[in-house]
Amino acid sequence: MVVLAVIVIPQTLFTVDETKWIVITRFGEIRRVISEPGLNAKVPFIDTVNPLDNRVLRIDVVPTSMPDVENQFLEIDAYARYRIVDPQKFLEKLINQNTAESRLGQIIISQLRAEIGQRTQPEIIGGTLLGIEDDRTLVEPSLNANGVATREGITREIVLRADAVVKSPENDFGVEIIDVRIKRADFPGATQETIFNRMRSERAVQADKLRAEGQQEFLTRVAGVDRLVEVIAATADRESNELRGEGEAEAISILAEALERDSDFFVFLRTLEAYKVFLTNQTTAVLSADSPLFQYLQAPTQSFDPQVGGRPTE
Repeated sequence: MVVLAVIVIPQTLFTVDETKWIVITRFGEIRRVISEPGLNAKVPFIDTVNPLDNRVLRIDVVPTSMPDVENQFLEIDAYARYRIVDPQKFLEKLINQNTAESRLGQIIISQLRAEIGQRTQPEIIGGTLLGIEDDRTLVEPSLNANGVATREGITREIVLRADAVVKSPENDFGVEIIDVRIKRADFPGATQETIFNRMRSERAVQADKLRAEGQQEFLTRVAGVDRLVEVIAATADRESNELRGEGEAEAISILAEALERDSDFFVFLRTLEAYKVFLTNQTTAVLSADSPLFQYLQAPTQSFDPQVGGRPTE
């Protein structure tokens, strides 16, 4: 009896977890559905316990290449979340969770393809690339007419459509679609390098344009500075020439005034200045006997007496 109890009791009694639905089937026919947690019993060896998760479940959609409204293909990687609301219909239509993920994944892909085909790339990607600054990617969000992000608007529409399909009379899978999210929307690998090259070319054109504008601004400023330097230099030359002319005029005026007062004394001083220039200890001067420059060397004992008519006297 102990051996029989060990064999029969596990086949008769079972527990229901709060996270599970329990569907009891007999020879493939659904007999009852248990949703309350606790200890329950079934007919041993005849009834089968089929547990189903009543929590939110996730489906990872197979990444698929889809065309946008401009027939440009994007690699779409998405996932969906759903919940079993009627375990009896779920088991009748989908049999098990693996089959459910396959069927629901196909429906999600179909709705994604239909919605992506009506959108542009900025709407699908969710924004427009502005550039990279300090290792950060700058993106301008793309919003629809209601101020909602375009990608969020796309996923909302997909949720409504997919939920309507799974609840339609021809399907009626006993589930509800809660959410759909696009994880990644990239260009296919075959065209990705071409797109990157085009982006590099566009950035190179913009860089060359900025360099040309900078060079033009540099030349403009250098030309302005050079012109200003020339104006300052010309003004300085003019002022220096004016000052030099005024100084020379004043010097000539003073010289003329001195010459008018005593021309002989002026000649005498100028001659002495000439002697200082060319006469040194080792100087040899060759002059004619009647040279005016030699007249003061012929009478070394003479001195200049300004009281006697400005003439040199002995």
